[in-house]
Amino acid sequence: MTANMNAFANGAELADKLADKVAETLSAAIAARGSASIAVSGGSTPKAFFKALSSRSLDWGKVTITLVDERFVPPDNSRSNHLLVNENLLKDKAASAKFLPLYQAVASVEEAAAIATEETKGLGHPFDIVILGMGNDGHTASFFPGGNNLATALDPNTPRGIMTMEAQDAGEPRLTFTFSSLQDARLLVLHIEGEGKKDVLAKAEGQGDEAEMPIRAVLRRAASPVEIYWAP
Repeated sequence: MTANMNAFANGAELADKLADKVAETLSAAIAARGSASIAVSGGSTPKAFFKALSSRSLDWGKVTITLVDERFVPPDNSRSNHLLVNENLLKDKAASAKFLPLYQAVASVEEAAAIATEETKGLGHPFDIVILGMGNDGHTASFFPGGNNLATALDPNTPRGIMTMEAQDAGEPRLTFTFSSLQDARLLVLHIEGEGKKDVLAKAEGQGDEAEMPIRAVLRRAASPVEIYWAP
């Protein structure tokens, strides 16, 4: 599939332009279908984008926000993606958006995945927007090199929904949407910043196994064009 590079002078400009694009896409989805859905990623990179997006004017009451992936930790844990979204996106004008968490306060991560799969079914498919990040190891979502469920998560025949993932570099057990859930978003964005990430991307775009750098599955096989948003 094609990947389009959108390069910006700095992180602030990227955050602003990506917020504009996302707000425009959400508004168009609401106009066309009466509601809109967006799955976002965690980490430090999206904070400025989240803050910019939260100030955009649109019918936020018709938008459902969920997470591409999540750690199996409560929402008040400093490593929780839910907390990151709460503090940076679900505020200002976006405070009226609906948020669908992946974490569930249950005994096992497997049980949480089953509940989250049921709860996110009502979002309709495909997602209007998916915003992916990428680690220095080439992981995206919780598709980690060496992940215990990586092959199943990347298999296009695995149904839409939430899976568990454990990997040496993942820290806590993870909950992640499957590849099939994310790859056909109406707007599929890979948001990365820094020269280091640009080098990782260049390596991922070269030859090699998807299992070694799972972002390759998205770059090679996503049904939607990948819009790369990058700043130094």
